[in-house]
Amino acid sequence: MKFTVIPVTPFAQNCTLLVCEQTHRAAVTDPGGDLERIEAALAQSGAALEKILLTHGHLDHCGGASELAARHQVPIVGPQREEKFWIDQLAQQARMFGFPPAVAFEPDQWLEDGDTVTVGATQLQVRHCPGHTPGHVIFYSPADHLAIVGDVLFAGSIGRTDFPRGNHAQLLASIRDKLWPLGNEVRFVPGHGPMSTFGQERRSNPFVADVARK
Repeated sequence: MKFTVIPVTPFAQNCTLLVCEQTHRAAVTDPGGDLERIEAALAQSGAALEKILLTHGHLDHCGGASELAARHQVPIVGPQREEKFWIDQLAQQARMFGFPPAVAFEPDQWLEDGDTVTVGATQLQVRHCPGHTPGHVIFYSPADHLAIVGDVLFAGSIGRTDFPRGNHAQLLASIRDKLWPLGNEVRFVPGHGPMSTFGQERRSNPFVADVARK
């Protein structure tokens, strides 16, 4: 599977275009905005968009999902149903942060821990990783040792938990219990900033490094 990271919105959120090389089918994860930038990457890939995948309901991750889905007549898949709390507030989020207008929507499919979604012939495992938000999920491709983790984990940091329904202890448990078992070699695309590996974060991330537990 090929992937292209497309920073969008004033928050430089990492939208990711996933393309199955076998079928030339594609998914877009977390289209928060700047849809023409996403459309350009999709056109350059030559792949056909088949679905939109969402990690969570914050504006910079899903503000453009409804419009992109309507343009391509594709389903919105994810996040976990507890994110309805945030998706229902998209209009207020847009006004608060000075974003273009956004409207609430209902995903075509809510996801649960242990679910599997596909991009063409590529299978992605779903892990429910609450803490940053209550219904946050991540997507993991075992074949590619690649994870799309949204705002759960960053290179050198972790997601904020000071938003409504955030939970710091829950976030740490999500990282250690849901991400680390996938393997140190796994590369991950965070919601913001550069990529890293789980092994690197276990060695050096001041919030969740293994040494921090001792």
